[in-house]
Order: sequence, then structure tokens, then C-alpha cells
Amino acid sequence: MKRYLVTGCAGFIGARVAELLLEKNCAVVGLDNLNDYYDVRMKQNRLKALKDHKNFHFFKIDIEDKGALTRLFRKTRFDAVINLAARAGVRYSMINPHVYGTTNTEGTLNLLEQCKARKIKKFILASTSSLYAGQRMPFVETLPVNTPISPYAASKKGAEVMAYTYHYLYGIDVTIVRYFTVYGPAGRPDMSIIRFIKWVDEGVPILMFGDGNQSRDFTYIDDIAIGTIKALRKVGFEIINLGGGRRPCTLKKAITLIEENLGKKARIKHLPFHKTDMKATWANIAKAKRLLDWQPKTTLEEGIRRTVTWYQQNKKWLKDIKL
Repeated sequence: MKRYLVTGCAGFIGARVAELLLEKNCAVVGLDNLNDYYDVRMKQNRLKALKDHKNFHFFKIDIEDKGALTRLFRKTRFDAVINLAARAGVRYSMINPHVYGTTNTEGTLNLLEQCKARKIKKFILASTSSLYAGQRMPFVETLPVNTPISPYAASKKGAEVMAYTYHYLYGIDVTIVRYFTVYGPAGRPDMSIIRFIKWVDEGVPILMFGDGNQSRDFTYIDDIAIGTIKALRKVGFEIINLGGGRRPCTLKKAITLIEENLGKKARIKHLPFHKTDMKATWANIAKAKRLLDWQPKTTLEEGIRRTVTWYQQNKKWLKDIKL
């Protein structure tokens, strides 16, 4: 039985990756510090479902804690490390930038050091489309990403560079997956789709930074999780986009789809465009198709329908979740 370490296992993407690995009869050790960047009840709800699996073992460990990681790696042998633990949120990274460096960059370094010490030869790192700010679309992995426009993006760039160094020096097989605007059931409440659904349903004005014509390459959670697992393949060192691959969708269009599924009309309060936001994102996914045999299967229309359905089924406890 393969055994994988999934960091950030109570997070949106980490929980789904862990769940799919368990369904494949793999053993999963999950780490999460359960920080309160967003409502911890969302994380606890995801974690509760994972704990029903007999091959899942959870440890409340922060990847910044080198001592705790050392004790864990001494006790358990892993076939690969899937690092999905991160401080998320572009705007909040301007308020508290230091924690992004200590978690996203130094935390990644701590895990790479354990892989070196224990001779673990496969490492997956979750990165971000935020690195492509200012580049021409669709974004291809060979574009220079040397001008990150937020501490969040800069911390992810630092993690990517550190991962390459450990590949070069110690032969660790590294796949870096750059995610594009992930959404879906049990999504992060600080991300647009879940926020918009809750606001429209409750009749609360949507806080829209800009005019709503900014566009995103929305990618459904199941497609992202499947792509992340496919990234366990041996590749040497590769950076691979995981995105919708279609023309990006404006926020206005996404809101229209939410309105149609809820049968309610949105109220919108426009705010100035935020300096750290990107006008548009769009992934070139040719590399993912070629190296991972991966491409997304879920349309935005279907993905939003499923997300609204999940929201309606869980609305009783979601009503108290803070956005």
C-alpha cells in the first residue's frame, strides 16, 4: 500500500486530494495546523469526513515546526510528499506578509529537508497562477515570473525556487502544479464563488472590486484534485498549469450562473479595483495534457450547479460561517 503525506489536509484542495487517494486504497497521513485565516468550522467539517477512513491518520502539525516534522518523518515512511499547506489570500498577504514567508517558503524548505534526510524521491508543490501577473495570455509555464505583485505570490515563487534547488542537488523528483481559481463544494469562504452564492442567497450586496469584467480561468475542485494526484508521476522537475483551459469567464458571467441556480437576483456594491488583483487569468494546459494525461472535465455551468446544490444542502450550518 502506497503511503502519502498530504499537508494542508483540512484545506479545500488538500481534503479532496486526500479523499481521492483514500478511495484508491492508499494510506494518507494528513497534516494541518487548523489556523483561523478563515472560519475553522469549514476545515473541521472537511476533516471529519476524512477521519471516517481507516487508512487516514491526522496530525495537527504546522509545517513551520521543524521538530514536529522530524519526529513524524522518523516514525513514518512516505512514498511521496504532497505539499498543499499554505497561507492563502492575496490581499491578506499585504496585511501580514511575514507569515506567508515562514509558511509558504520556509515551510516548503522544512519538508524538502525531510525528503532529503529520509531519501523520499517524490515531492509535489502547490503553486499559483498569481505568478503570471502582467504576462500575455494564455499563460504558459515558460513565461518569466520574476515580478510577483503580492507577498503571497512572492512566497510561492520562493517555494518553487527552493524545490528546484533540492531537485538539482539531491535528485528529488519535483512536480510544481500552478492552480487557477479553484472552486466547488466545500470551497474556501474567502473565495469568490462561495461568497457570491451566500451573498446572493441571503440578499446581501456582493462586494465587487472593479467593474466585474475581470475574468478568471475557473477550475472545478475534482479536476484539480485528479490533476494533483496524476502529478505523482516521475517527471524530473516540471512546472505544470492546472486550469480550466477554456477562455476565461468574467465575474459578471459567474454571478449570472449563480443567480440562475438560486433563482434570486444579485445586489452588487462596486469598490475600487485592488492593486494586487489580476485583470484576467487563463491557463495553457498543453503540458498537463502531454505529461499527465490530464484535462478538466467539468464546465463552469455544471460546477456552479453542483456548488449551489452543496450550499443548499448545507445551508443550515453555513449560515453562521464568516466570510
